[in-house]
Amino acid sequence: MTYFHWLYSPHLGTTLNGLPRRKNESDLSSVTAPPPVQKCNLSEACPDDSFAFRIRSGAANIVGPTVCFDGKIAMSHVLNNVGPGLNIVLVNGMSGVVEDTMNFNRNHKAEELVQYLKDIQPGKIVLAASFDDLAAKLTDESRELFAKLGSNLLKSLNSRDNWVFVGGTGSEHISAFEKLCPSDEKTNVYEGWPDIVELSSCYPRMETDADQP
Repeated sequence: MTYFHWLYSPHLGTTLNGLPRRKNESDLSSVTAPPPVQKCNLSEACPDDSFAFRIRSGAANIVGPTVCFDGKIAMSHVLNNVGPGLNIVLVNGMSGVVEDTMNFNRNHKAEELVQYLKDIQPGKIVLAASFDDLAAKLTDESRELFAKLGSNLLKSLNSRDNWVFVGGTGSEHISAFEKLCPSDEKTNVYEGWPDIVELSSCYPRMETDADQP
């Protein structure tokens, strides 16, 4: 084989600059691209008729909760819009637009939380997370109002328990998106505080406001 035939041999192939490709040199076209990062760092993309979310409670009384919805951070310690007590994000259940964020802390009266929950309009997704001691802000009425949103665990929340929840107005069933970690001296991971709780999944898109009960 002449030098000319060797340089352009179709069996050996050539590099972009015309030189023969080494045997261990891979074809760039065969390189697999890394998988895309999903919204809220979920492992898989959510169906079109749902929204990605990730919600994490506060850690002891040091670091506040984080709420991600549809790929955007709605509440976090970094955004400086969380605080001790109860942290709530209200979302339009059809468009996925965050419409309100609210923190009920020790300066709020229990009646203010009750009224806020009563004023939530149909067609809203409600994300809630505890930070520090939530129990002090709750009354029987506020616990019952959360039950109407789909909560089944808030009724048993005690002092320093960690809790996260995602539900919606007009719910006729118990929400599948709720976690509670009780404060227990035998299992607490921080001094006097339980471990954080976290939820991540896809929340179904709601129907139009007109279709809401």
